[in-house]
Amino acid sequence: MSRIVVVGAGIVGLAVAARLAGRGDEVTVVDKEPDVALHQTGRNSGVIHSGLYYAPGSFKATMSAAGARSMTAYARSRGIPVQTCGKLVVATDERELPGLLRLAQRAEANSVEARLVTPAEAREHEPHVRSVGALRVEATGIVDYPGVCRALVKDVEAGGGSVRLGEAVVAIRSAGIGVEVRTDQADLEADAVVACAGLHADRLARASGIEPEARILPFRGEYFELAPDAAGLVRGLVYPVPDPRFPFLGVHLTRMIDGTVHAGPNAVLALAREGYTWSTVRLHDVRDALGWPGLWRLARGNVVPGAAEVLRSMSTRAFARSLARLVPAITAGDLRPAPAGVRAQAVRRDGTLVDDFLVQTGPRQVHVLNAPSPAATASLEIARHVVDRLDALG
Repeated sequence: MSRIVVVGAGIVGLAVAARLAGRGDEVTVVDKEPDVALHQTGRNSGVIHSGLYYAPGSFKATMSAAGARSMTAYARSRGIPVQTCGKLVVATDERELPGLLRLAQRAEANSVEARLVTPAEAREHEPHVRSVGALRVEATGIVDYPGVCRALVKDVEAGGGSVRLGEAVVAIRSAGIGVEVRTDQADLEADAVVACAGLHADRLARASGIEPEARILPFRGEYFELAPDAAGLVRGLVYPVPDPRFPFLGVHLTRMIDGTVHAGPNAVLALAREGYTWSTVRLHDVRDALGWPGLWRLARGNVVPGAAEVLRSMSTRAFARSLARLVPAITAGDLRPAPAGVRAQAVRRDGTLVDDFLVQTGPRQVHVLNAPSPAATASLEIARHVVDRLDALG
């Protein structure tokens, strides 16, 4: 039995902790927030991704496909609301059809159940959608991810572990045959540490003596909710064909597990690591982002789509126009503000996005440095991989 400290009470950290506790390790989870799943996990669209979009053979592709199965099974075993509702990826004009075909080919390469459908067939699934063609993806689902996190906490505690909330980790130091974890309240001793620090992953790595391969840049995703009298315009999940110039999927429509319909997210650079509004500004975070050469190189390569994202952020009408390309009946008057999320995106010095899950190790330390979507879907699979990396440290 080993003593393991897990930093971070999002879904990845809790999944790792539950796996360790389940095999008999003495596990302590530490998080600075007063509750679990308060950042990326609790502010996403609740989608269980199928593995459709990701490069064949990548961690994202293999773990998302496996994760869709394991997450669905886990939720059902714990009585957590979950539905496998499928989704439509919609081409709204002829120029998007080659991209739709490429997605269909990617689905086949990743063994994702999907099929191209005609506009008439698309309307059988989503009567209010406008399209010139669509891809129907059967394995996509929705789930209550905060509910999953609460269940994982119970698993940790059932295995004899503990979850310490409201306690921030300041530094980690490998010392002798163990590791010292310094928090703002105590010094903890452990045999090893797993850090799943999300928006602060790179900073915690540096504070632990590990030079991260990339810098975390925070991208805010803003959401709206459809008004109740417009929610009937969407039955399930409706996505656009992704713009190949831009690393995000584009604004889409998602019927959540509680029956509401969320629209979004867009993607704009946040002015704080936890910057959920334009008015939330942390000068240290802004300096950190602006001082990273990768930000400027990324921006130069995405001027046009980036400008469109900012416009959507500033204008509800512009946001509604993007949605109306998918469902023409949606208007600006149908949109109600909903809580935003912030995606922790790792960007290399040369401006390239880290396009896969990224884990770095040090002496008796494992750091999850990049775990954006579909990390929630794949969290149980990421946990398996992280624990294997931890065991390999010896």
